[in-house]
Amino acid sequence: MRKIIDNRKYDTETARKLAEVSHGAQSDFKHYEETLYVKRTGEHFLYGYGHAASKYAEYVDGGGWGAGERIIPLTYAEAREWAERELDADEYEGIFGEVPEGDDGSVTVSLRIKASTRELLRRMASESGRAQGEILDEIVSRAPRGGGE
Repeated sequence: MRKIIDNRKYDTETARKLAEVSHGAQSDFKHYEETLYVKRTGEHFLYGYGHAASKYAEYVDGGGWGAGERIIPLTYAEAREWAERELDADEYEGIFGEVPEGDDGSVTVSLRIKASTRELLRRMASESGRAQGEILDEIVSRAPRGGGE
C-alpha cells in the first residue's frame, strides 16, 4: 500500500518490515493484522488491515461496514510503545536493541529543533542502527564546554 500523509510518502513495498501481529481468528469479523515498518529515513509507520468489525473497518457505499486498511505514521516513541504492547521481549530487543534491566539514568525530554535537523538525526539513526538519543548523547559529550572555565 502507498499513501501520502502530511506530504510524506509511506510505501509498504519499499519500507523494511520490522514486525507483524495478528489478532483474532481469520473467520472472526473482528480480526485484524498490523505490521510495523521503518522507512530508509528512519521514520516508522504501521500498516493495519482488518475485517468488517475491526478497528480498520471502512464504511461501504450503500450502508454497512467492510474490510479496510490504513497506514498510520508513528514517532519512534510510538513505535516502541506499539512493540512493547504487541511483541515479546526478544522480538522487541531484536528491533530496538537490548533494554537494560535497571535504570540507565536516561530521561525523556521534548525539544524544538529545525525540521532539517530532525531529518538528519533520523537518517543518522537509521544508517547507524542506533537510537536518536544515543547519537545526541555522543554529540553533546564531544562538544566543547563553554562558560568561563
